[in-house]
Amino acid sequence: MIRVPAKDQPKPRKPAVIVKPPSFKRERALLKQGVWPVAGCDEAGRGPLAGPVVAAAVVLDPKRIPKGLDDSKRLTEAKREELFEEICATASFAVAFAAPARIDRDNILRASLWALARAVHALPDRPQHVLVDGRDKIEAACNCEAVIGGDGLVLSIAAASIIAKVTRDRLMCRLAQECPGYGFEVHKGYGVPGHLAALGRLGPTVHHRRLFAPVAAAREKHEAMARAGAMLAETSLETVEIAAAAG
Repeated sequence: MIRVPAKDQPKPRKPAVIVKPPSFKRERALLKQGVWPVAGCDEAGRGPLAGPVVAAAVVLDPKRIPKGLDDSKRLTEAKREELFEEICATASFAVAFAAPARIDRDNILRASLWALARAVHALPDRPQHVLVDGRDKIEAACNCEAVIGGDGLVLSIAAASIIAKVTRDRLMCRLAQECPGYGFEVHKGYGVPGHLAALGRLGPTVHHRRLFAPVAAAREKHEAMARAGAMLAETSLETVEIAAAAG
């Protein structure tokens, strides 16, 4: 019997992982119990070094749910933009922002939960139940349910993730015009190499999160450079004054 060397044998194929799209099961079950409106909420922008956290709350219309809703991270930019417009046209929604100053003051988790609660509070109709992405519940004047991985499981949360992501991306593109050179329009404030290089070269802006480590390091570097420059200028002035007196 001829044996095929192990290295020449075809490798077994790994089974394809089928990712199920989010569903409306939780919302529908609550609706059957007479609990409505049900809001899904999610945020975008916890990880970046610059820009606010943007939170969104969405109440879908059970009769007009846009097709193709999914976790915003699974969608292309073009698809997110398309679904954003459909959600705005068919659903009730609200957004809220946690500015970098609040993030520095409260920490990123507390600022994010605060923004989520603000978005829910800003909805046109007070929800009877809130579904929030993640491990943490938010302060709401109704029952609140935290769903880990909710943006990939619950349609209302997926819709909120799209609203939050598109809103924040558009905002960062506007900040790119205000603060050229940082590339906000490309990386949306995340700590990619190009952004870190710009921070080192230009220093932080008012839109950066001062207490995030790379921003703090860049600030300290530029403050040290400014102090050194001031000392050099002062020394040069003293030299000129001495020379003038000697003359």
